[in-house]
Amino acid sequence: MPQIVQFPSPHRVDLADVAPMPLTPASVRVATWYSGISAGTELTAYRGTNPYLTSSWDSGRRLFVPGEPSFGYPVQGWGYSEVGQVVEVADDVDAPRVGDVVHGIWGHRSDVVLPAASLAWRVLPPDADPVLGTFARVGSVALNAVLAADVRLGEQVAVFGQGVIGLLATRFAALSGARVLAVDAQPTRLEIARRFGAAETVDAAVPGGAGAAVRALTGGGADSAVELSGSDRALHEAVRSVVVEGTVAAGGFYQGGAAHLRLGEEFHHNRVRIVASQISGVPVGLGGRWDQPRLARTVVGQLLSGAVDAPALVTQVPVDAVASAFERLDRGDPDVLQVVLRFDAAPERTP
Repeated sequence: MPQIVQFPSPHRVDLADVAPMPLTPASVRVATWYSGISAGTELTAYRGTNPYLTSSWDSGRRLFVPGEPSFGYPVQGWGYSEVGQVVEVADDVDAPRVGDVVHGIWGHRSDVVLPAASLAWRVLPPDADPVLGTFARVGSVALNAVLAADVRLGEQVAVFGQGVIGLLATRFAALSGARVLAVDAQPTRLEIARRFGAAETVDAAVPGGAGAAVRALTGGGADSAVELSGSDRALHEAVRSVVVEGTVAAGGFYQGGAAHLRLGEEFHHNRVRIVASQISGVPVGLGGRWDQPRLARTVVGQLLSGAVDAPALVTQVPVDAVASAFERLDRGDPDVLQVVLRFDAAPERTP
């Protein structure tokens, strides 16, 4: 019986049996090997803070409105960083083929049927470490934020938050030729940030604020900043860190109010531009050339080339231990970065 990870109620997560999906024309069946947990997004379901749980999203008006929530508990189907093997194809499908290993977005579930066309360009090379495929989406979030910050060769960029996405953003900004300053409160993450290309690291709790520290280290302010922690305090420090008319790419998933974001101070006096880099779109100026498939292809290309040491970030957890994985993420275990759930179909050893 196929299984899916679900949140029955806040602070509870388990596995539920689900009926197998029927194979339909132009589709393939995939047995999941690995599924990465997106800590920022998925913890909002685990903690009960996601706005969809308390409000209704009006897609026509693009507004959250009071009333019936968009969804409620049990919450199922979350997860957007999956890798698996094609085990069955419809008669009218030429690609992908049975045996191909693919990455995509289908949630923490052991078995799924998907349109073949959505996976045809997502086949991993036979000699690739399949775990790398779990970084396609989180890497796209990171790259989108770096693109939104308009990072260029020779510029200085501060990256606030050195979780998985922040570390990937640090690496992509360094690969783009920027001098990167990594900001976080955890020393172990700052150490990894240096390995990922950060020229300087800043303790988020430094007296006077990380924004002032970045300004001192850059000789007057970073050209741009990327904020990926989801903290309004960090967003305010990112605003404080940049030059006059600098850009702050806000890529974190901010919950609740923003008591620490004071718009009458540096934001106002330095004419700082804050842009959202939420992954449903690409930066406006790049819309004619970039889209989400290009983001994913670019990220996977960097992973496969070895330019990004993504495996160093992985903690593999058997899927039946998913509850303990979320407990560790919820308490901010500094030893855990990218949790990857390992399903029963996964090979015993990766290449």
